Order: sequence, then C-alpha cells, then structure tokens
Amino acid sequence: MQKTAQLKKVLTPLHLWALAVGLVISGEYFGWNLGWASSGAVGMLIATLIVTVLYITFIFSFTELTTSIPHAGGPFAYSYKALGPIGGFIAGYATLVEFLIAPPAIAMALGAYMHFLYPVLDVKLTACACYIVFTGINLLGIKESAQFNLFVTLLAVMELCIFMGITGPHFAWANFSHNPLPTGVEGIFHAMPFAIWLYVCIEGVAMVAEEVKDPRRNIPQGYIYGILTLVLLAIGVMLCTGGITDWSLLANIDYPLPKAISLVLGEGSRFTKLFAGIGLFGLIASFHSIITGCSRQIFALARSGFLPSGLASVNLRFQTPHWALVVGGITGIIAIYTANMDSIITLSVIGALAMYIVSMVSLFVLRRRQPGMQRPFTVPLYPYFPAVALLLSTVGLAAITWYYSLLTIWFFVGLALCLGMFMLAGKHKQKLDNAVLQATEPMP
Repeated sequence: MQKTAQLKKVLTPLHLWALAVGLVISGEYFGWNLGWASSGAVGMLIATLIVTVLYITFIFSFTELTTSIPHAGGPFAYSYKALGPIGGFIAGYATLVEFLIAPPAIAMALGAYMHFLYPVLDVKLTACACYIVFTGINLLGIKESAQFNLFVTLLAVMELCIFMGITGPHFAWANFSHNPLPTGVEGIFHAMPFAIWLYVCIEGVAMVAEEVKDPRRNIPQGYIYGILTLVLLAIGVMLCTGGITDWSLLANIDYPLPKAISLVLGEGSRFTKLFAGIGLFGLIASFHSIITGCSRQIFALARSGFLPSGLASVNLRFQTPHWALVVGGITGIIAIYTANMDSIITLSVIGALAMYIVSMVSLFVLRRRQPGMQRPFTVPLYPYFPAVALLLSTVGLAAITWYYSLLTIWFFVGLALCLGMFMLAGKHKQKLDNAVLQATEPMP
C-alpha cells in the first residue's frame, strides 16, 4: 500500500468504548423525545425496548464482520466481499447517508444548547462554527482525536448519571403513564426513528478498524461494553425525564434534559445553567466521533474507486484523511441550512436501517460461501441473533417507509441515481486493487 494511504494503529479497547459510546450518546440528550408527540412516553418506551433488542443482536452480529474484515470501509467492505461491487456500493451509499446526515442534527442541537445558555447566539451560526472547530481537531491525528473523545465521553456519561440521580427521586409513574398511547398502537411504529436515534451510529467503530491495535481482540471489547453502557443510559434517561412532569411539555424541544432539570431545581437555579453547560460534552462527544467515522467511510470509498480518488488522500504529517474531513464538513453545513431536525434524524435512520439489512445479509452469505474464513469473534446463538437483527431492521424500515414516505423516496431515488452513474461508468465491473483487497482479507 502506498505511504500516502496508510492510517496509524493506535487505538485501544478504552478508546473504542469511548468511540462507541461517544458516537451515540448525544441521542440520550436530544431527539428521542420527539417520538413522544406521536407515541406518548409509554409507547416510546415500548419502541425503545424493541429497538434495544435490535441493537443488541445487531452489534453482536456486526462484531463478527468487523473483526473478520478490519477495514475502514466497514459495511461497504463486508458487503463487497459477500455480495460483490453492487452490494458494496449499496452498503457504502447507505452508510454515507447515515454518517453525513447525523452530524448536522447534532450540530443544531449544540447550537440550541448554546442558545439556551446565551440567547444572543444564533443556532445555525453556532452549528457551523462547531463544524469548523471539530473538523480541525480531527485533522490533528487519530490518537489526539481519540484522547479528546475519551475525555468528553467520560464527562458526558458522568453527567447523565448525575441527571438520573437528581431527577430519579422525583419520578412518578402517574406522570410517565399519563395518556400512554395518544395515537394508538401505530404511534409505536411512528416513533421508531426516534427510538433508533438512541443507538444509531454505534457501528461507526468499524470505520476505525484499520487504526486499532490488535483489532480482533480489542474491537469486541469496545463494542460489547459500549452497547451495554448505552442500553442502561437510554432506558434510565427516558424514565427519569418522562416521570417528573407531564411528558408532553418536553416532547417538542431540542434540550429536554436541561428543561427537565429546571423543572426539578427551578428555572433560575445556577445548577440548571451549569447542567446545560456540562451537557454540551455529550453532544460534542457524538459530533466529534461521527465526524471521525464519516471521514473514514468517505476515505475508504474513495480509496476503492467508488468516490473521487482525491478524497482518499492522507495528510503525511498527521496521517488523517484531510479532504474526506473537509468534504464531510461542507456537506453538513449545507444540510444545516436546508433541512429541519425531524427530517435529518429520520433520513439518517433510513440510511442506518438499509445498511443493517445489507450487513446481516452479508453475514449469512459469508457464513455459507466462506465457512473457513478466520472469525476471531463469532456471533452467539447463530443464526438467531442475525436473523432477529435482520427481521427488526426490515420491520423498522417498513414502518418508516409507511409514515415518512417522502423521505424514504428521496433516499431510494438518490440510491438509484448514484447506482446508475456507478454502473454507467463501468465501476461494477472493476475489482478492488490489490492494496484494498489485502485490507479486507483475514490477517494471520
């Protein structure tokens, strides 16, 4: 492999845990509460429990793929190996949509939190400033980026624990169960994108696989401890927030946790402002982590010839994919000014579910076609875990298609156009070059 295409192997299990949690933890701070509008607190809890089963089975299954094929392309590489260039392209497109679209939502939440603290600050301008700052931090190197991410993720987890400690004693089941299913059972399915938002993007750990020390041993630890941490935080935060007051008061705001704290401690309490300020760390952790994952996906697709080759350039000094980071940042800033929060979250989730489906199909295909492939980690209870993940992903995508048909149409129209250009250019007939293929082969 050429020197300009090398990534540095420095990440440890602790870094991977922080990345897994950091990629997702902003979902505990905002976004999920939007599901209450249609499902109510009880309906959202049911949707979250279903989605939790999806992610537990998916992550155990996905870890088998990640450790067997430690490649920066993540799902793209697995699907390419199992299903060929077209399967790889579909997985790459879906993953790219997920990771390009999620950061603008988090950036806008950062802007909303800053506006809550300092009303003079404009939400969208603050969101754009966040893109510039954290893209710059990512440019400095993966080790420096990972250390920063570990710091802010630990602070974010500590703050959520403090939040549950303050609000938990004020929990009342009567508040939480008030008007439990305002739109009936269908509200549970309507809330699916917002329940998925509590976990979406955790699979981004796969995209730093080429930068992990001993990936076959360390990646499973990062993934498994990460998903367990997130399950406890997601359920705990949801119960504590919905149980302190009429949940409908918190269903349509971008900063539900500071608002919940203010209801307990008082709007004018200095601790309310302090909590909102510390709460920025959770958003920063996810924003920073997803920028890292997105840039590696762009890098891997470009290195494989699926995107312009210039995006695979690696800075010789910092060993980071600088053009991939810059293009991801520009795309995110455009999304900030062209879409609303609900649409961004839903579109990101559509990309995620499409990728989960292709990844689980790839797992089954690789098990059948390459039974002798080295698998340092094997999914427990095969084939039940990947089958459950595949089934629930399909149900989730079907529900979103029914309730958010326009966004789903946009997603698949974009896929059809990009796939058409891909095939017209003859890319589907080309094999990955030897350097890239070597990255997807099992290591001895």
